[in-house]
Parts: sequence; C-alpha cells; structure tokens
Amino acid sequence: MRACRTPAHRVHTRNAARPIAAWATMEDMTQPQFVPAHFIPPRPPEGAGFTLVPLRLDHNEGDLDAWSSSVDHIHATPGFAGHPWPDEPMTLERNARDLAEHESDFAHGRGFTYSVVSEVGNEVIGCVYIYPSAKEGVEAEVRSWVRASRAMLDTSVYETVLGWLRADWPFSTFDYAPRGTNVAPQPAALGVEPTATS
Repeated sequence: MRACRTPAHRVHTRNAARPIAAWATMEDMTQPQFVPAHFIPPRPPEGAGFTLVPLRLDHNEGDLDAWSSSVDHIHATPGFAGHPWPDEPMTLERNARDLAEHESDFAHGRGFTYSVVSEVGNEVIGCVYIYPSAKEGVEAEVRSWVRASRAMLDTSVYETVLGWLRADWPFSTFDYAPRGTNVAPQPAALGVEPTATS
C-alpha cells in the first residue's frame, strides 16, 4: 500500500507508503467509522482532459507505468515529501496485490482510491487517495499525484478534487496539501474550517 507510516497504521508490502485505514486490523475495530454506515461514494468528478474512476485491478499495467516513470516527480509533489513510496522496483504481480488491497478498502469503506485517467485514450495518468488521518481532530488525509509527463495537470486535479471533497463528501476536516509554491496553507485550503467564535 502507498500510505503514511504511523504507529496507528498497519504495515503493507510497500512499506506502508500509500494511505491505508487506521483501524484495518481486528484490534482496531473499536475505532470510529471513517464514513457513515451504508455510505455510497459520490460520483467522481471530471476535469479538463481527465476523469476520476475507482482504482481497479485492470488498471494495473497503466498504474505501474504511471508511477514507476515518475518517482522523482511524485516525491516532489505536495503531500509526498518524506514518504517512502515510491522508491522500490515493482513487478506487475506485486503491484496487483497492492491494487487489490485498495479495492478491498474501497468496498469496505476503509479508504477510497481513484485512478486519474485521460479523457482521450483512457490512460492512467495519476491517482487520488482518500483515507483516515492519523492526526488528532482531522478526519481524512487526501493526496494526489499525476505522472511526470502530465505534470501540467497537477493543479487542475487538485482543484477538482478539493471542490468535490467540499461539496460531496461527509468530512468536516481533511488534510490535502495545497498547490502553488507561493501560497501559504490556510485552514480552509486544508479542509479544516476555522473555529467559530461567539
């Protein structure tokens, strides 16, 4: 999995580099639900030249090609600094196991991973992860990347996903690293609304 590695998270074959559910083991079943019972994920959005679709096993070859050709670019993407993934050779078989875990998380409401696919050619050009946050008072951690050859789409994907999260998802707080080197993170940009005062 491509997750943050924190004590609250289980460890997977990819050094827990992708986001994963914080209560995915039997010992953690007493943790609060990530999403409400019977939650139906909202319809994924479309952007200029791309759309989001739930990550599936049949994306395996495209997913592997997208991230393995863009390792340095992904590490330089906001939200991925300091994370161990991606940093290791990967076979199609191992990548398929990774994707199968994401499919299982999606089916059980533990986390939601989407492929970013091109409008023309249906090429996998990136990924979006929506998983529980390990931070106190923050409900979800959201990250996204696009392959190096489609770097110009990163901000567009970010803005599309940010609007979708605010409009259609049940989170009052979430972390999603803002884009733009000259833009200081603001509470609303991170999905954390400022505390109301009376």
